[in-house]
Amino acid sequence: LHEEIIDFYDFMSPRPEEAAMRREVVKRIETVIKDLWPTADVQIFGSFSTGLYLPTSDIDLVVFGKWERPPLQLLEQALRKHNVAEPYSIKVLDKATVPIIKLTDQETEVKVDISFNVETGVKAARFIKEYMKKYSLLPYLILVLKQFLLQRDLNEVFTGGISSYSLILMAISFLQLHPRIDARRADENLGMLLIEFFELYGRNFNYLKTGIRIKNGGAYIAKEEIMKLMTNGYRPSMLCIEDPLLPGNDVGRSSYGAMQVKQVFDYAYIVLSHAVSPLARSYPNRDSE
Repeated sequence: LHEEIIDFYDFMSPRPEEAAMRREVVKRIETVIKDLWPTADVQIFGSFSTGLYLPTSDIDLVVFGKWERPPLQLLEQALRKHNVAEPYSIKVLDKATVPIIKLTDQETEVKVDISFNVETGVKAARFIKEYMKKYSLLPYLILVLKQFLLQRDLNEVFTGGISSYSLILMAISFLQLHPRIDARRADENLGMLLIEFFELYGRNFNYLKTGIRIKNGGAYIAKEEIMKLMTNGYRPSMLCIEDPLLPGNDVGRSSYGAMQVKQVFDYAYIVLSHAVSPLARSYPNRDSE
């Protein structure tokens, strides 16, 4: 399983051509933005900036500039005029918590989300990169888990799954609090870690009472504690992860499908632990179960 994870990672990792193609997409959109607002600053965040993206992942862009309100409609018109996006793919989500423009690039069919003046994404990407340096095994776990959730339609908050940021914080917490110190070493067995991740979040983690904290080396804390920090009487959600960059914000807040995710993690734990158990080797013909 360890070798399979490494092979999968090598196979799914972005090729230089893929990265170059995505940079071209960014450049095309940036040109349109700079055309409108020469002083605007366009930054990449999300999986494209951390390198933790699958071929199907979208590109997250944020535009910094001086506007009263995010100029979504203006940019939408400009993008249409320059034929950057597939005509029917441009959507303006101005009612969302973070208003964004969604589009699909005409040439490459890569999906792009554009937001305005939101610093959290850029900071989060920086934060994740720091932890990737600290835990060299993190990217391997993340790519496997992302693909695992993608195949089950649980990789988007609005389809009842969990966000990539939640998933990454769950993985960081798993490594931080792992009882075996060597779990953080580069030569640790990835197969073992993946099974233990599924066991923790599929079986053992108490979603009802416990929240996840990343800062200060990581901890599990009672949801009551987290509630005290929450702004405007907000109650912790089922999957409760304290935002390491914004205490009082619960990253798992909109992950309504946390229990479906728990279920598939539990199922994966059963299947994988059976597949690697010594007994499984004595029944070679039963591995199709």
